[in-house]
Amino acid sequence: MINNKKILALAMVLSVALMGILSVVFIQPLDATTDYISHGDVGDEALKFFKNIGVWFMLMMVAFLMIFIKKFEWGVCLAVLLSAASSYLVYCGIHEFWPYYDEAIFATEWGQDLMLGAVICAITYVIAIGVFLGTVKQWQYFLGGIAFAVVYCAVEWMVLSFEIMDTTALDTGGSIMVHMCAAYFGLGVCLALRVKEAFNEPMNVTTHSVSFVWLASMVLWVLWPTFVCAFLPADQFMWGIMTCYMAGIGSVVSAYVVCMVCQKKVNPLTYTYAMLAGPVAIGAPLVLIGPWVALIVGIIAGIVSALCFIYLQPKLCGKLGVLDVMGVHNLHGMAGWTGAILCTILILVCGESTAAPFDDATAKAVATIAMAVIVFAISLVGGFITGIIMKLTKGKEMEMFSDDYDFIRTECPDEIAKL
Repeated sequence: MINNKKILALAMVLSVALMGILSVVFIQPLDATTDYISHGDVGDEALKFFKNIGVWFMLMMVAFLMIFIKKFEWGVCLAVLLSAASSYLVYCGIHEFWPYYDEAIFATEWGQDLMLGAVICAITYVIAIGVFLGTVKQWQYFLGGIAFAVVYCAVEWMVLSFEIMDTTALDTGGSIMVHMCAAYFGLGVCLALRVKEAFNEPMNVTTHSVSFVWLASMVLWVLWPTFVCAFLPADQFMWGIMTCYMAGIGSVVSAYVVCMVCQKKVNPLTYTYAMLAGPVAIGAPLVLIGPWVALIVGIIAGIVSALCFIYLQPKLCGKLGVLDVMGVHNLHGMAGWTGAILCTILILVCGESTAAPFDDATAKAVATIAMAVIVFAISLVGGFITGIIMKLTKGKEMEMFSDDYDFIRTECPDEIAKL
C-alpha cells in the first residue's frame, strides 16, 4: 500500500514536469511568440478573457460552497486546488497530443478557447469531488483529476460532435456535459469506494462556516452567466445572460417556497444549493427560449432540487449504501436531468419556430435526451473505475472530514518555526 507522503509528492511533481517536457520536445515551438493562437478580434478576445477569469473565480468559490463541516475547511481548499491542477493539465495535454476536434467545432491550439475548455473541465471535476469529499486522501484528488480529464474529454467529444439521427445534442450551457457528468462521475467514485463509515462521522457546522456557504452561493449565482455562456458567440451572449438570470430568479423563489412548505423553516444547506438549480437546468435550452420560459425552467428546477435534498437524499444514500457528502446529485444531477428533459420538450414544442429553427426538431430532441443517457452511463462507469483505483491506493485508514491528517494546526508562530 502507498503511504509515504514524500514519495507521493515527488511523483506528483514529476508527472507535471514530464508533461511540460513532452509538450516542449514534441509539440510546442521554442519561440514563445508563436505559442499563442488568437481566434477573433480584440473585442472577442477580451470577452473570452472575462469568461476565463469568471470561471476560475467560480471554481475557487466552489471551495467556499463546500466549507461547512467544522474542522474540515483547509482540506476542502487544498482538495479543490489539487483537483483543478491535475484535471486542467491533463485536459490541455489530451487536446494537444490528440486533437480530436475539427477546428470548426473547437480550437485545439493554445489560445483562450482551449484554456476556457480546460477550466470548465477543472470546475466540473471540482463539483464531482463534492460527492466523496473528505473520504479520500489529498493526493488522491490529484490522481482522480487525471482520470476524470480522460472521461470528460470523451463526454465532451460525444456531446459536441457525436451525431444521433444525423444531428448533435442541444446542450449550449452544459446541463448534460458538465453537471450530469460531474454528478455521476462523483457518484461512481463513491460507489466504488463504499465508505460506509462516513454515515457515522459527525458533520458539525458553525454559523461562521455556513456563512461561507451563503457567500459562495450568492457569488456563484451572480457569476453563473460567465460559465453557462462560455462558448456562446458575442451576439448571443446577452441573450444567454438574460435567460440564465431569469432561471436563477425562478429557483431562488421556488426553493424557498419548498423549504417553507415542507420544513416550515429554511435549512440553509438545502436552500443555498437548491437556489442554484435554475442556472444549472437552463444550460441545455439556454438560447432556445425567452426570459419568461426561462423563469419557468428555473422554478421547476428549484422545486425538483429542493425536494431531492429534503426527501431523496436520505433514501438514495440508504439504498446505495454510500453518502453523497455535498448532495451533488440533488443539485447537479437532478437539475441536469431537469434541463435535459425540459430542453427535449421545448425542442419539440418550439424547435420549428425559433429564430434559428432546427432542420428536424424530432431528431434534435431524440439526440438530446439520448445523449443525457449516454453521458450518465459513461460518467458513472468512468467514476467507478476511478474509485477502484483510489480504493487500491488509499493505504492505511485516515480520519475523515478532518484537517488534522494533512495540516500543521497551531496558532503559535514559534511552534511552526520549530517544525
